[in-house]
Amino acid sequence: MSPASQAEDAARAYSEWQQAVAGVLAKSRRVDAAELGPEPQKLLDTTTYDGVTVSPLYTGRDELPEAPLPGQFPYVRGADASRDVNSGWLVSARFGQDAQDAAAVNRTVLDGLENGVSALTLSLGGKNLPVAELDAALAGVLLDLAPLSLDAGTDVAAAAQQLYTLLDARAAAGDGVTDRAQVRVGLGAAPLTDAFSGAAGIELDEAVALAAAASARTETVRALTVDGTAFHNAGAGDAEELGAAIAAGVEYLRALTERGLTISEALGQLEFRLAATDDQFQTIAKFRAGRQVWARVAQVCGASEFGGAVQHAVTSAAMMSQRDPWVNMLRTTLAAFGAGVGGADSVTVLPFDVALPAGAAGVSKSFSERIARNTQLLLLEESHLGRVLDPGAGSWYVEQLTEEIAAKAWEFFQQIEAAGGYRAALAAGVVADRIAATKAARDADIAHRRTAVTGINEFPNLGEAALPAGAAEAGSSVAGVTVARYAAAFEALRDRSDAFLAANGARPRVLLAPVGSVAEHNVRTTFATNLLASGGIEAVNPGQLDPADGGIATAVKESGATIAVLCGTDKRYGEQGAAAVAALREAGIEQVLLAGPEKVFADVEGAGRPDGFLTARIDAVAALTELLGAIETGSIK
Repeated sequence: MSPASQAEDAARAYSEWQQAVAGVLAKSRRVDAAELGPEPQKLLDTTTYDGVTVSPLYTGRDELPEAPLPGQFPYVRGADASRDVNSGWLVSARFGQDAQDAAAVNRTVLDGLENGVSALTLSLGGKNLPVAELDAALAGVLLDLAPLSLDAGTDVAAAAQQLYTLLDARAAAGDGVTDRAQVRVGLGAAPLTDAFSGAAGIELDEAVALAAAASARTETVRALTVDGTAFHNAGAGDAEELGAAIAAGVEYLRALTERGLTISEALGQLEFRLAATDDQFQTIAKFRAGRQVWARVAQVCGASEFGGAVQHAVTSAAMMSQRDPWVNMLRTTLAAFGAGVGGADSVTVLPFDVALPAGAAGVSKSFSERIARNTQLLLLEESHLGRVLDPGAGSWYVEQLTEEIAAKAWEFFQQIEAAGGYRAALAAGVVADRIAATKAARDADIAHRRTAVTGINEFPNLGEAALPAGAAEAGSSVAGVTVARYAAAFEALRDRSDAFLAANGARPRVLLAPVGSVAEHNVRTTFATNLLASGGIEAVNPGQLDPADGGIATAVKESGATIAVLCGTDKRYGEQGAAAVAALREAGIEQVLLAGPEKVFADVEGAGRPDGFLTARIDAVAALTELLGAIETGSIK
């Protein structure tokens, strides 16, 4: 078949698909297909928080020119063409948190290295491992095989000096490392992103001095971390996280070159830390786009060959839930998958119970850390995801998404630059305001249950044990960093339910009043039960009720509830709804809600009209807050 004939067949098939889409949409919307316009499929488009449009179907019509191979500018397919496909990305783990015993930390480090960890992050200073104990914690660790990153906060300069002393002593002792550049170290200084998140750290001038000293080392030492997770944890979208991170990176380049470093030396002092979420395609595209936009920065600076961004992925702390925390294992698996496929150089998977106080999930710290480590090992050793560099390449969807995220990130970066650069934009509130708007939009979507959070606003488990005291505080600060967790609003309602249970011996309770057969009321009783449970309210379902036979009065008496939700079909509401509402009131129910739209009671007034309406479009957090308040105080509005 000739290319022309193939093109004609493809165009015909696409047109037929459009017509089929129009037919389905016309039927569901009860309009004529001609009213939907020439591109009805666009009605199925979705838009991300960054303003990126996601289409329902990608075809050869969306094909982009093939990107250069890994290791070539603009590095969208990876900065390292020689990455070992037998090992894939580096499996990173954190050690030294809340620890003072260097020997114990060393045993944990060596155990991790023997069981799959291939990169280390060492927490030092404050309540973590003392800086002076760094040597003991790293005894027996071959730093040319396992890259090391430090997290030392305000003690980073002292930690760096301690590490340099260790490296020099090992070199003098002939530690067998023939190429010192193979020893890779990140000092973790992050003053610019610390200024946004409020994390304790050093000033920019001190960080620049550290970078100048690091650039003179024979080992590969990167002093500065551009921590994009600071923006993500505050609520930023993917492109916003990248745009703000790129702006911070450019600010570092300016400061470093003003100090006297060449642009290539300055670029060599930066590494990026980015969040990976359970939206696998967004995560894949974000890491690819991150390399693309940073390569563009390097190109503008005249150093394209040094523009391969070093990326460390950390699974999102914001997506982690306290309720049904076992689901977090699935979330982090998807996040690690996305980061690995997206080309991250190293990945840290947060333990599934990281948002909970220690031991609250009923497992040991070593268990949750082992599961986090094995999540990556499963992806690498059993699923073989590291065997192919940039496996998403060529996917019409992934390539388009990469381009659009890169474009939106660059747009935000330009807005920050137009405000005078990163520090000026931070001071003016440009970054915080933009991220706050995105957070508000996401919170609204979760509250309205347009965005599902499994185990939280969908499919909650009311039978879970109450969380221990201090859980709310632990959840707002994940791994020592303030985090706007997606589940927080619903989990606050569940906390109130637990307190009510402790005080009263039973959970807040609402009576369901199903009318019609099971086939008729099942959809809405299921909806109401799920909705109420997401706020910690137990739904009592007595089964089918008939307003004419006295069953409603019996159900009300047995439930002890003062609030009821009427459940059935619109047709059944028209036949029995008003009578059922009146019967519920007569039986002692103080507030009657309807599972369904208000329009079905448009012509009903007085005692037969419900007090409120529960639909899929309501602000569930607001509605459940009001219901909980009424049950807690016994005051029905």
